[in-house]
Amino acid sequence: MKKFAKKIFVLALALVAAAFFCLPAFSYMCKYKEDFYKLYHVHYQQYPDDCMENIYWLEQAVRADFANPLYARAKIQTKEEWEKYRNLFQMHLNLKLIEQHMRLARVYDKRAICFYDAPWKDEYLANLKKAKSCYEAGLYYWREARLWSEKASETKFRFLFLEDLTNWEDENKRIADAELDYKKILSRELTRVAAEIETLEAMDRSY
Repeated sequence: MKKFAKKIFVLALALVAAAFFCLPAFSYMCKYKEDFYKLYHVHYQQYPDDCMENIYWLEQAVRADFANPLYARAKIQTKEEWEKYRNLFQMHLNLKLIEQHMRLARVYDKRAICFYDAPWKDEYLANLKKAKSCYEAGLYYWREARLWSEKASETKFRFLFLEDLTNWEDENKRIADAELDYKKILSRELTRVAAEIETLEAMDRSY
């Protein structure tokens, strides 16, 4: 019995030592914008926790420094390419933050108030206010996205196209051409939500 216990102890000690010495080889510290962006992902069926996780990683990416141009998400050879890359990246991050906030808002958004919703008006009101805050956050990120898009569309970049980032370039052009206008979309949703909140607040709970 003592020999068995000794073997178990030695095995446990060996496992702890192995974990200790192997950990640095597999651990990875996120430091740069590009690192945090890799953690952003969209599931086919996305739940609120998934949205909030993505929002967290995207926020970290917005605040983080850029990695060396050698590790950029596109081939960078000139200072002009590096500057446009940074502007496009910030624009893209803010657009993704809008998308995630809109996805999260849809979880709480009732979208249609019926007379028989009165018994649950408090729950619906709480949810609609959450949806409203998500849409309002989206407006903030839209202002940021527009700002970075304007910087990426300056005259000095007119004939500069980052071929490795065609989707970001496309987003930038759609914003510049007013084909993509989240302000219009978000404002429409906020107007509707405000009307739904007003309707609920006027309801007789005892119906």
